[in-house]
Amino acid sequence: MPKPTKGARLGGSPAHERLILANLATDLFRHGKLRTTVAKAKRLRPLAERLITKAKKGDIHNRRQVLTVVKDKGVVHQLFTEIAPTFSERPGGYTRITKVGPRKGDNAPMAVIELVTEPLNGVTTRRTEAPAAAPAPAPAAEETEAAEAPEAAAEEAPAAEASATEAPAAEGEAKKDEA
Repeated sequence: MPKPTKGARLGGSPAHERLILANLATDLFRHGKLRTTVAKAKRLRPLAERLITKAKKGDIHNRRQVLTVVKDKGVVHQLFTEIAPTFSERPGGYTRITKVGPRKGDNAPMAVIELVTEPLNGVTTRRTEAPAAAPAPAPAAEETEAAEAPEAAAEEAPAAEASATEAPAAEGEAKKDEA
């Protein structure tokens, strides 16, 4: 959990910090990305994500709450009609901070904070055990068994080889977990 800041915030009073963050959020929603100091970007991220979450809900109460921070009605309209629908499937993590190096004049660490535009990837999981092979359906007559026996034997051989190669790999992973 982040440690709360004490004293002057971003070089000014708490009221000045709120104004700085409101202006940064307005510019972030207007342009999609913003180049600022790392400290300001880290302070802006929770505010921007909270505003996007309110915009995703889309009702009048949340619109009025966003308007208390972002004073530009055109930007609020853009946030509610264009930006929020693109994040409808994403449960969070709407912004990305990328450090870009120091500023030329005073060597302050700079960063780019931007809205994430890539689609959300589904969660993939790996199985540690090989799934059991389904039994082959039983043929109706004895003649079909004799005709399919060479084919069935050919199908079972690769399955047996695959399970033989997966078993040592699974044992190796189990040994790594124990160690």
